[in-house]
Amino acid sequence: MRFFLELRKLIFLALFIYLIIKLVIFSGLPTDYMIQITLYSFIIVLSSLGLNVIYGFTGQFSLGHAAFYGIGAYTSAYLSKVLEIESYYGLIPVIFLAGIFTAFIAYIIGGPILRLKDDFLAIATLGFGILVRVILDNSDRISEVLGGSRGFVGINKITNLELSFFITVFFIIITKNLIDSRFGLFWRAIKNDELAASSIGVNTFIAKLIAFIYGCFLAGIAGGLYAHLYTFLHPSNFDILKSIDFLIIVIIGGMGSISGTIIAGLFWVFFIEGLRIILPSEILEYRWVLIPIILILIMMIRPYGLMVKKEGY
Repeated sequence: MRFFLELRKLIFLALFIYLIIKLVIFSGLPTDYMIQITLYSFIIVLSSLGLNVIYGFTGQFSLGHAAFYGIGAYTSAYLSKVLEIESYYGLIPVIFLAGIFTAFIAYIIGGPILRLKDDFLAIATLGFGILVRVILDNSDRISEVLGGSRGFVGINKITNLELSFFITVFFIIITKNLIDSRFGLFWRAIKNDELAASSIGVNTFIAKLIAFIYGCFLAGIAGGLYAHLYTFLHPSNFDILKSIDFLIIVIIGGMGSISGTIIAGLFWVFFIEGLRIILPSEILEYRWVLIPIILILIMMIRPYGLMVKKEGY
């Protein structure tokens, strides 16, 4: 009964937020750029949620999350172009196929690298991210459609408010239920003390692998939405700096906090893009000096993240 009550609350809250956004868009006040940034913020929240499962809940320090985000984006764009998808009805299965393919890649590389720990795992995932970047730079040798270092062009703009918002909400609900299940209990136990979790019968490797695959699956779904929002992909969009963005969102929101990831993801996107609008073009690059200062202040005030204490994870 409690599950259905909480689920109903989340659905009603999501519908209320959706109606507010829809009314604001209908009012004509936001520009096309502002609407695009709003949709992009939901996509970033979804991908960051995947990293939160991997790092925030399970304690696996991954620096290659953007690589899976890119795999999902390129896979979705390629399938939609080959299959000539032009509507969001056709895009939904394509995005899920991109997520499944991304999860499959995560399964293949997860076997060997998840046996590593701490800094070694971070270095391995960083190396995988660099490998994916090199493959994307030379992807035109696989198929001319992929564009290689020139970038993937000619992608149909299909991602809309309904797709980005409701797919993100759907996976937030799925993730929350997973965290409240025995899998979530295993993940948190592994993060706190992997040896102790193993001693009470938890198969820590399988539990970590499931978390890794699911987190990368979410990144692949988000990548698919991103590809059909911006209609152009370039390997530089999925480098180590993008992985750092996701990591910052997870840490600011609070490791192991779903609501914190949502708030931090929205804050991060609107803050970065807001500075682009507010600051004059001649001093725009100085925002990369301001941003670290603000991050330091946030960590001094809320060292464990914005919402972690509230949720108790």
